[in-house]
Amino acid sequence: MRIIFLGPPGAGKGTQSQNICRDYGIRQISTGEILRKHTTEGTELGKEAANFMKRGELVPDNLMIDIIISELKKPEFAKGFLLDGFPRTPVQAEALDGIMAKYGIKLTCVLVLEVPHEEIVKRISLRRTDRKTGKTYHLLFNPPPPGEALELYQREDDHEDTVKHRLVVYESRTKPLIKYYSSMGLAHRINGVGTLEEVYGKITKILDEQIHK
Repeated sequence: MRIIFLGPPGAGKGTQSQNICRDYGIRQISTGEILRKHTTEGTELGKEAANFMKRGELVPDNLMIDIIISELKKPEFAKGFLLDGFPRTPVQAEALDGIMAKYGIKLTCVLVLEVPHEEIVKRISLRRTDRKTGKTYHLLFNPPPPGEALELYQREDDHEDTVKHRLVVYESRTKPLIKYYSSMGLAHRINGVGTLEEVYGKITKILDEQIHK
């Protein structure tokens, strides 16, 4: 099974991706995680990408495409994968089509998780990360346990102004991908408002239908 997971930042793709990979036996390719690893380690790619990420802008296509090519070549993705955070533009989608055709890989479906912008701002701007463990909390939905000596901070790309800018970028550059994949009959829209279990139930219904096609 080979899946692309689309949706605005903060829609819940990360958590749902983990559930999908666990239950369907595939591996996740999260460009966000890969980029954060590069920026934390201070690689040349990380330094270059960090300048864009701090402003809430998309990392240039050529950098992202190089990352995806290197990931798809790894043997652990031969049985299937879930792409989270890529493609983000039609240019990246066309490049991905070329890569997959070259390696004889056929896309199963594209999941589109939809959440209203006001809900996303609330979700992201209240996130906090512990400097010691890297664990992420949410001041409203998943507050840190009382009594623990945590060093909580707000990531730069979680600031409310940055979140709103990221949503503007998503609308203008990423949302056209829904039309792109809908024209191929691959896109499946999912209402991302509700409990994690409710949303995951909608996702598994779609994936199970794809398996039994």
